[in-house]
Amino acid sequence: MVHAVLLDAQSLGPSVDLAPLRDQVGHLTVHDKSTAENAHERLVDADIAIVNKVVLNADTLASLPRLKLICVLATGVNNIAMDTARARGITVKNVVGYGTRSVSQHAMMLMLALANRLPRYQRDVAEGKWQQSEFFCLQDHPTLELAGKHLVIVGQGELGNAVARLAEAFGMRTSFAARPGSEANDQRPSLDALLPEADVLSLHCPLTEATRHLIDTKRLARAKTSLLIVNCARGGIIDEHAALDALRAGLLGGLGIDTLPTEPPRDGHALLDALTEPLNLIITPHNAWITPEARQKVIALTADNMAGFVDA
Repeated sequence: MVHAVLLDAQSLGPSVDLAPLRDQVGHLTVHDKSTAENAHERLVDADIAIVNKVVLNADTLASLPRLKLICVLATGVNNIAMDTARARGITVKNVVGYGTRSVSQHAMMLMLALANRLPRYQRDVAEGKWQQSEFFCLQDHPTLELAGKHLVIVGQGELGNAVARLAEAFGMRTSFAARPGSEANDQRPSLDALLPEADVLSLHCPLTEATRHLIDTKRLARAKTSLLIVNCARGGIIDEHAALDALRAGLLGGLGIDTLPTEPPRDGHALLDALTEPLNLIITPHNAWITPEARQKVIALTADNMAGFVDA
């Protein structure tokens, strides 16, 4: 009888149906939360480990001779000691494409809110400026009509293409930048070539050595001072401190991010502190992916991964 253990079910959020996972195995043990330290004792009798963000390090994997499959409830597998898994014959399977609609919708939400200066007008209304206005409306912060504007996207995968389709429905012109670090072998224009003419920049690429601080002081200086930047990829792709300096200096039109380099940001972050300032700044708590449909799709795709293993 195949035994599977889900280590961090709570990370999937509320109202997720785990029945598709149970249907694939003889027994499924579910833990709401686990740590790297107690992962060994919880997986000691498991054939399959199901995990989202719990770290399974080399020592833990080396102590689990029964373990044959790790199903990661996400795309990234950086929390798994992959070299050790390969050496011990442990298969690691992830899930992709589950959040395409959810994340692309979130990216457009950030783009639209920044274009309409929503953070600044919400602050003005809360402070009573509309109530005290001599006219029927407030016009202190010029907005941006997206139709006809140039959207540059870094990352031409499923997500980047989904954002492009949504943006084109608003009448935007879209361009994809060459893969960072591989510009010489890529027929697409480089980010440096596209950036000076970009009105909006949306990031949908992985965090690698080539993309770390891809948007830094030097590149921000090449961009229009009205540029809007949206990051629904990974924290660290933007040099957040450089972007904040540019925003405060009026050298960046707006910044909307769903990720920070360390999550959750228990020690704080300069961008979080800046939310009290009158800036065109939006920060969401890495929740672009959390529509109920996307979270249930994670389960469906993971069940498919388990079925392939059990049937093998």
